[in-house]
Amino acid sequence: MDASETRARFARLGLVLIRRFPSHLDYRQGSVDMTHGGGGRAMAQLIGELFVKYLDNELLRQSNDFAAFSLAGGRVVISTDCHVVSPIVFPGGDIGSLAVHGTVNDVSMSGARPLYLSAGFILEEGLPLRVLERVVASMARASRNADVPVIAGDTKVVERGKGDGIFITTTGIGVVPEGVHISGNRARPGDQVLVSGTLGDHGVAIMSSRENLEFHTTIESDSACLHGLVAEMVAAAPGIHCLRDPTRGGLATTLNELALQSGVGIVLWEDQIPIRPAVSAACELLGLDPLYVANEGKLVCICPAEDSDRLLAVMRSHPQGKEAAIVGRVVDEEQGLVWMETRFGGSRVVDWLAGEQLPRIC
Repeated sequence: MDASETRARFARLGLVLIRRFPSHLDYRQGSVDMTHGGGGRAMAQLIGELFVKYLDNELLRQSNDFAAFSLAGGRVVISTDCHVVSPIVFPGGDIGSLAVHGTVNDVSMSGARPLYLSAGFILEEGLPLRVLERVVASMARASRNADVPVIAGDTKVVERGKGDGIFITTTGIGVVPEGVHISGNRARPGDQVLVSGTLGDHGVAIMSSRENLEFHTTIESDSACLHGLVAEMVAAAPGIHCLRDPTRGGLATTLNELALQSGVGIVLWEDQIPIRPAVSAACELLGLDPLYVANEGKLVCICPAEDSDRLLAVMRSHPQGKEAAIVGRVVDEEQGLVWMETRFGGSRVVDWLAGEQLPRIC
């Protein structure tokens, strides 16, 4: 009697064959299968030998379906982000570190100090365990370096062909210091617009590692946590009006969002916008505008004009802001348009991103 006949006979008798599992995960040869999401021994083994091994901390170790913690006084900020990048590993990072950086930064853009993260993993059947181990180890390093632990999580497995290897959803929570009121609707005419560094690095790094867009470049993703930089900026100028990380849609879409929220216009100065020559060349080759290319370790700051020089100095003294620049100003404009003053003395509208310039970017 072969295996299929045995299973059919047991099914007719209302019995279930119990699968024997190896004593340890085989990271060299093994891969994710449906039992890893079935709620049984294999799932417990995956969680214990991989996720808890790398992400271990006092709250996660409690192994509850929740995490209980106390917060210091202040306004609480919460943010949730989904991460679907392809390829999973790219120059300068991977989906694991990206998931930490992206959510820490979203919380930080309120001026808050990020405190905790939760993470949900959707794994596709067939994902090599060695790839999953690399992603989780990278996520753990990013979490430790940021001092923002992952304290709760969940794992699900979908059938082969119904995912893209791995999707990660992260939720972050933080607390805003007293006296800080940063929001996308607070830009005012006369404010200055600052960016923390060169634009488009992440998107070009992703493109450079895709089979159908491969080209040689030394550019790596700028993926990084920005809460340390934000803390120094807020300490130097608590009156910052807006902060935003220009991820999908790049600087252009981010500024259109802020202009719409605040009911103002924004004028950019093309010759002041920092873009690496390799990024410009790659975008020119592909017919892209670097202003629309994603970033994962840069921020946009809108502040009163009297604070701009002080903030610029603070940003340039920090590792995540050493190439910071003042790139524009906020103007009184009822239609909420973003304009570019070109290096040739002309001007053009910098509109919203239309369509999807680069899929699965963050």
